[in-house]
Amino acid sequence: MSGDRRDGSGRDRRDASGRERGAARAQGRTSRTAQAPSQRRRSGDAARSAAFDVLRAVDGSDAYANLVLPPMLRERGIHGRDAGFATELAYGTLRLRGRYDAVVEQAAGRPVDRIDPPVLDLLRLGTHQLLGMRVPPHAAVSETVGLARERAGAGAAQFVNAVLRAVGRDDLDGWLRTIGDAADPAGSDEVARLAVVESHPVWVARALREALVAHGRAADELAALLAADNAAPRVSLVARPGLAEVDELGGGEPGRVSPLAVTLPGGDPAAIDAVRDGRAGVQDEGSQLVALALARAPLDGPDDRWLDLCAGPGGKAALLAALAAQRGARLVANEVQPHRARLVRQALRAVPTEAVEQVRTGDGRQIGADEPGSFDRVLLDAPCTGLGALRRRPESRWRRTPADLAVLTGLQRELLVSALTAVRPGGLVAYVTCSPHQAETLLVVKDALRAAGKVGVVAERADARAVVQACAPRSLDLPDRPDVQLWPHVHGTDAMHLTLLRRTS
Repeated sequence: MSGDRRDGSGRDRRDASGRERGAARAQGRTSRTAQAPSQRRRSGDAARSAAFDVLRAVDGSDAYANLVLPPMLRERGIHGRDAGFATELAYGTLRLRGRYDAVVEQAAGRPVDRIDPPVLDLLRLGTHQLLGMRVPPHAAVSETVGLARERAGAGAAQFVNAVLRAVGRDDLDGWLRTIGDAADPAGSDEVARLAVVESHPVWVARALREALVAHGRAADELAALLAADNAAPRVSLVARPGLAEVDELGGGEPGRVSPLAVTLPGGDPAAIDAVRDGRAGVQDEGSQLVALALARAPLDGPDDRWLDLCAGPGGKAALLAALAAQRGARLVANEVQPHRARLVRQALRAVPTEAVEQVRTGDGRQIGADEPGSFDRVLLDAPCTGLGALRRRPESRWRRTPADLAVLTGLQRELLVSALTAVRPGGLVAYVTCSPHQAETLLVVKDALRAAGKVGVVAERADARAVVQACAPRSLDLPDRPDVQLWPHVHGTDAMHLTLLRRTS
């Protein structure tokens, strides 16, 4: 929530026009001056406590915030505006952690790796309230200090108080200049400056700049791309064809890139009947579009059997199965992890049973050898770094390292060779990643085509751009090239990549 005006108890202290009520102001001044220091509030409120616990879970057990926070709010009975406040505080702090660490280093006069992790998380939370939310400075400092007393002790609370007061002496623009100058003192490395100001690891910022150029866009779009990664995404829903209509999905805005999408202004998607019973789902528009493109791409010969090679958690599988049902085709959904295979079955619960041949658990790298030439259309939504979905997984940018690429690109290449082997001659493979990194997109496709050719499987690139433009409800800004790379700052989607490959022999 971006407009917090609460006191420590969580009560709203504003009148109808948004100003603090006079009695509340007077009471606040009187209570603060009349109380002895030992009597003042010693703990943070429930929303801030929840946000702090999310940060500790993310740091201490590699948890994902979007999996930890919602059940925590339910268990603690945090609802409404307090739940919104906790969500913005936790997610916003995680997205902008790099920016806030640079600010804290300047304000504390020491590197963040010399600050105890729980105390550093408290400082990050307080800094986000001061610089990233409309929380009054006195509330941001005093409530965070109270939380520090409760969770880290009196000494830590004094340190938190001192650092946050130093942070509060300048505004956001001033701090961005300060940390930008510290990151690029010579004024010669704009990427390093942007990385700290827009809160990305430098290696990620450099990789994204290279990806923009490799995929036919301008390098100077980097600032807009990094800023888009820091904007909270809106919730997109998909009306699965034949099961739900777009006008059933809560009266949101029509999709920008998918004809099946609705973007919600807020609220709980699970409150919508079609979502609750599986006829619709929560799905990024980019994910919808790449599945639609595979189903729509022209195909000669039979079109009866489709494969989702890495189907978990099931969103694309459900959309493909709904499309297959309309065409008399059947989908095989494969997933290597049993718990994700269960999610796929849940996602497919509303699809006619005749459209789903099987949900199986197995290694996708073996399907090509076990069932060569058996499928007409194959979707490979490959495991990847997820650099295209940083706005949805705010902690992932701090977990990935360049070393991850070697492992993932090797797996992607093997899976793509398997997909090309599993599809029949004349059939289509959609290679999809939620990463624009050229090592996971262009180079993997090039390497896999070469490797497949060595075992007698030959394929060529189909025109994904033309198919995507035909699927979208309006013309999209796409470079003139056969593959498609979507971007959050251009298309409002995750940075989904699509290459369509047609097996020729």
